[in-house]
This record gives sequence, C-alpha cells and structure tokens, in this order.
Amino acid sequence: MNRRLTLGQIPWIFLAVAAATLVVQVGGWRGELLYDRGAVASGQWWRLWTGHLVHFGWPHFVADAGLFVILGWLIEPKQPVLARLSLGWMTAGISLALFFFDPGLERYGGLSAYNLGLLLFYAGQGWRKNWTDWFWPAVLVIYAGELILEAVVGHGQGGGMIQFDDPGVHVATTAHLAGTAGGLILLAVDRRRPPDSRGIGKRG
Repeated sequence: MNRRLTLGQIPWIFLAVAAATLVVQVGGWRGELLYDRGAVASGQWWRLWTGHLVHFGWPHFVADAGLFVILGWLIEPKQPVLARLSLGWMTAGISLALFFFDPGLERYGGLSAYNLGLLLFYAGQGWRKNWTDWFWPAVLVIYAGELILEAVVGHGQGGGMIQFDDPGVHVATTAHLAGTAGGLILLAVDRRRPPDSRGIGKRG
C-alpha cells in the first residue's frame, strides 16, 4: 500500500537547520560561529548555538548532518513542539556544560552531542512502548558502548572513526555526556503522555 507524503510529515525545521549547516560548511565561517571558550566569555553568546552548525571537515559534516536529518524525519513530524524546542535548549545546554565543566576545551563544533540526545530519546520511547522488544535495548547498549569507548579511547585522540581536518580537535566526551543528559530530560518531560499517543519509536 503506497502512502503519500504530506506537508505535515516533513521536518521543516530540522531540514532548515541542516541547510544552514551546509551553508556554514561551504562558506567557511568557522571562526565566526564556532564555540570558542574565550569568545563566549567575552560576550559572544551566539556561539553557544552556532557552534553546533560548524564541522571539522566533510566526513564530520556528513556523519552529523546525516544522522540529524534522519532523526528529524523520525521525531519532528510526530512531536514537533518537543523536537523544535529541544533545538534551542539542548544545544545551549551542551555548550554551557562545556563552558562550566570542561574548562580545558577551548573549541567545539558539531551536532553529534545533540544527535546522541535525540537518539537516546527515540530509543527510550520505543522501549517504553514495548518492554519485551529486544531492538531498543540493543540500541541503548550500543549507545552506552559508544560513550565508554570514546571516553577510554577517543577522548584526546582525534575523532575516533571520523577524521577531523584539524589535528588539534578531538572527541568532546563532555559534550556527548551533556547530550545524554538532554535526552534523559526529554524522556522525563514526555513520560506523562500515553505511549500510544506519541507515535514515536514504532517499528514494523
């Protein structure tokens, strides 16, 4: 049975952010938009948000923006308000976590931490809908394994499986942990809605 795509099923905001990320990548405005600890401390607060639009090379961009768009297709049409608000407070929260809890990190860019938070939210919703489904616990185990692996191996040693274009950049584990906290907050905020009304995390 063919189902036609409706306008309401298109994640307009996520696609717009992905397009802005592409413009930043092509335009080369890294210095003006990147999360830079010194610049933020001097009052350039916009970097708390715009830093997530900056990527260190095309492999970094493709991995982050690709997953971002996929998660947007899965979540924004079903929970538009929650998804769109999270773009504001989660990205700022991740940057503020870096500012206050990782003072040694001078620069940060990318959507990976935000993506991890959304992925945790999506997988958690799927598991809550069906506690006997093995798929979602498997996703969460892989998720936890990724955090452990980067904390032990990736942190301070480049980008792990992704090659950055700047040898001075490394995986920001603090940002990913902050993204995880954001995903847990999303789950807590949304927990009062009946699982069947969310339309999220369904397989089949």
